[in-house]
Amino acid sequence: AEASETDRAALKRVRDSFCDTMPLYVNFTSGSTGTPKGVAVGHASVIDFISEFTQVFGIDRNDVIANQAPFDFDVSVKDVYSGLYTGARVQLIPRDYFTKPTLLMDYLADNGTTTLIWAVSAMCFVTIMNALEYRVPEKIDKIMFSGEIMPVKQLNKWRSFLPDATYVNLYGPTEITCNCTYHILDREYEKDELIPAGIPFANEKVFLLDERDRLVTEPEEEGEICVGGTCLAIGYYRDRERTEQVFVQNPLNDRYHERIYRTGDLGKYDEEGRLIYTSRKDFQIKHMGQRIELGEIEVAAMSVTGVSRACCTYDHKKKKILLYYTGEAGKERVTKVLQQKLPQYMVPGKTTRIAEMPMNKNGKIDRGRLGECAPV
Repeated sequence: AEASETDRAALKRVRDSFCDTMPLYVNFTSGSTGTPKGVAVGHASVIDFISEFTQVFGIDRNDVIANQAPFDFDVSVKDVYSGLYTGARVQLIPRDYFTKPTLLMDYLADNGTTTLIWAVSAMCFVTIMNALEYRVPEKIDKIMFSGEIMPVKQLNKWRSFLPDATYVNLYGPTEITCNCTYHILDREYEKDELIPAGIPFANEKVFLLDERDRLVTEPEEEGEICVGGTCLAIGYYRDRERTEQVFVQNPLNDRYHERIYRTGDLGKYDEEGRLIYTSRKDFQIKHMGQRIELGEIEVAAMSVTGVSRACCTYDHKKKKILLYYTGEAGKERVTKVLQQKLPQYMVPGKTTRIAEMPMNKNGKIDRGRLGECAPV
């Protein structure tokens, strides 16, 4: 129906008062590391990111993007706004298809899907359920994943069925508008390797700070990942205190105001200068006098034959590392392999095989519910 004069007048008032720093959306973080926070992101941040994102990966009006993420999860921002910006078609996959692998594969193939921008857990669902053995959506030529560390074992299954597709590891928290770095895979990775988070997108400043806020530049030296640029969110909705804790002045700059976001993620550079995400600061523990990244144990566990996914937590009361995993491998075998791969102080004190990983609403592993899972 044609808009009324009142509607047009109201729309004009909004447009006349518009500023590109105003919020475009508020997305709530997954809460995987605590209470969910509403992240307000402005128009300018999305315009800046999507124009670069679509250019880097060659997304255009001929593409068909299969939307996996719900609209309250920022992975969907890349689907929706890439479609609006380029004219690509965005197909909204019915949510229940992610429990029905054959229907999912039929949907992707029948709709001529070319582009997947998915959470890691969705990628793993497809391979763990052997969906690609049923049917391969052969027009897919771009596969991008983010949200968690991608298990190389599951990635290699995708590559065996779609060897000519471009695979991209994307990194970045909600607070920096989707992603700040990317790595286009250019080789095969071993099961216990970490896939690089890669290099920054244009107009985004990504760097590492050590515990004394000094710049980290040397390979293999760990630091907190910090980000600056137009990509930064406005802040947390109705939460000035939390906003001021992490959206801060760059400690390296004493000349003018430069706002950065401290991600709480830990990373390092490889010998080629590419960023490697290693873990959350929250997932770094002190155990038996040693500093341990729980993510390193998870990667080692997922390299074990018969393990599909793995997740570690730490029982501070009992001073014990707890490993939960899915797959066919027996606990004794998993423990034996980890004893060969890891120093003794990193070997989990308790290993539990579970039927499936508990997920939060954004498709990430819900670590807080792992203890509720019944062993199998």
